[in-house]
Amino acid sequence: MTLEILTLDSLPAKHGFFTRRGGASSGVFSGLNCGHGSTDQAEIVAINRARVAEAMGVAPDHLLGVHQVHSPTAIVVDSPMPEKPRADALVTATPGLALSVLSADCQPVLFADAQAGVIGAAHAGWRGALDGVLEATVDAMETLGAARENVVAVIGPSISQRAYEVGPEFMDSFMDNDPDFARYFINGTGDRLLFDLPGFGLNRLRAAGVGHAEWTRHCTFSDPDRFYSYRRATHAKEADYGRLIAAITL
Repeated sequence: MTLEILTLDSLPAKHGFFTRRGGASSGVFSGLNCGHGSTDQAEIVAINRARVAEAMGVAPDHLLGVHQVHSPTAIVVDSPMPEKPRADALVTATPGLALSVLSADCQPVLFADAQAGVIGAAHAGWRGALDGVLEATVDAMETLGAARENVVAVIGPSISQRAYEVGPEFMDSFMDNDPDFARYFINGTGDRLLFDLPGFGLNRLRAAGVGHAEWTRHCTFSDPDRFYSYRRATHAKEADYGRLIAAITL
């Protein structure tokens, strides 16, 4: 099966939000699992990642990523890295490198300033988004000459509000930061609430001053044929789950 790659005309750099279709993994990982942090066979994950690198037009070792830790840390890269640093976003102005992030409900966010020739990729779960990883990515792009008003940012497939049930203590984490964040929550069953992660991400990007921000409007939880989902796997009591990849290159 060929790879399925979601792209947007608004993002002015070669990029792709890859679905799970077209990979070599099997079982609960069936498809294009690109996460070495999963319990999938390492050699199969390497095959999947090589297919992504080929689709992006780079060598496998030029498909760069980080050891994601739900942090607000963004790093500047200009060459392949021997080891993955602990961070949640990368930016570069170096052609021939593909920046990538993994996700399975969290937001994969790709950035580009075509005029400056600067790109970025961020992994933004609720903690990273709340702590400022999206703003940190734009700040790092500025150090390479990007202008935030020229930056286009796109949020890829993520868990949607209708599927993201949380408890009141989760909402408290946001309210302690800014009471206005209550607008990203609606009532669920009992004391449960439903959180709008992509809506929150879009707000943070727009508040950071990017020129254009949008979400692809794909829900990872609700489409098992196309997307991996940590929450769906947890509900199904599966032993593990695959990781989707999003990538961008100059």
